[in-house]
Amino acid sequence: MAEGSANYTMVEHWTNKGDDVKLALYQKYAGSPDGKKGTILFVHGSSMAATPTFDLQVPGRPHSSAMEYFADQGYDTWCVDMEGYGRSTKDRDIFCDISNGADDLEAASRYIMEKTGCKKMNVYGISSGALRAALFAQRNPDRVNRLALDAHVWTGEGSPTLEERRKKLPEFSKIKRRPVDHAFINSVFTRDHPGCADQNVIDAFADAVCALDDSMPNGTYIDMTSKLPIVDPEKIVNPTIIMRGQWDGIAGMDDLLEFFKRLPNPDKQFTVMAGISHASFQQKNYMMVYHILASFYAQPEPIYRG
Repeated sequence: MAEGSANYTMVEHWTNKGDDVKLALYQKYAGSPDGKKGTILFVHGSSMAATPTFDLQVPGRPHSSAMEYFADQGYDTWCVDMEGYGRSTKDRDIFCDISNGADDLEAASRYIMEKTGCKKMNVYGISSGALRAALFAQRNPDRVNRLALDAHVWTGEGSPTLEERRKKLPEFSKIKRRPVDHAFINSVFTRDHPGCADQNVIDAFADAVCALDDSMPNGTYIDMTSKLPIVDPEKIVNPTIIMRGQWDGIAGMDDLLEFFKRLPNPDKQFTVMAGISHASFQQKNYMMVYHILASFYAQPEPIYRG
């Protein structure tokens, strides 16, 4: 089903992962989907589905939708609800961990490539979505053009959020899903450094999240508190940017710097985003985040490599 607006078209797609799982994908572009300068696949985090994160509509907030902003830059933009989230399959008796999410991205990327003819795509992941994206790139380097990891974590060293979350590991391990509501979504924005996001944006985000889900899988929480490291930086060969919010409680600075050092491709960047805590696209400084990401995706490939 396609819904046209004055500037954008949103198209809903479906693909299968194996015999039991259906994944909901969303494509947004400006004008015609043909002749774009590239494809972007956005990957969501642990406690929200794809469209609230990447296509959030907030009246009076210019370019509130990241998909619309990057569509304006000439990209064909996509996001996917991981298994257990949004409109994708939720009924399997599994935790929906990081590895399962990387499998979702394999299926989603295969569908996008077959549907559009693109050979490689730019990938952006945030929080546990960064881990999913990184593991996907590690497994499928030939499908990734440039990789952006926002609010990423490697070993978990120096992460106060994960240290606090680890106290609830026995509870998370007993059940496949945990409840979410407006109060929980609000806590995402207050736990690190209150004031980084406007309350009307937080409220709109919470409304969008809770309209799709009243519970979320526990797999990523279990992985991030008991199974790190999951990704091997030395096996990520694609051009990569590490995006770290100034006050992000997930992404320990030294942990990320060590991860960054081990990335083998010299075409790599590390950026600290001033005034950002965790959910970058919903922060007051979101336009700065867009600029950083757009610059990385538009960077010319090196001509001389020595």
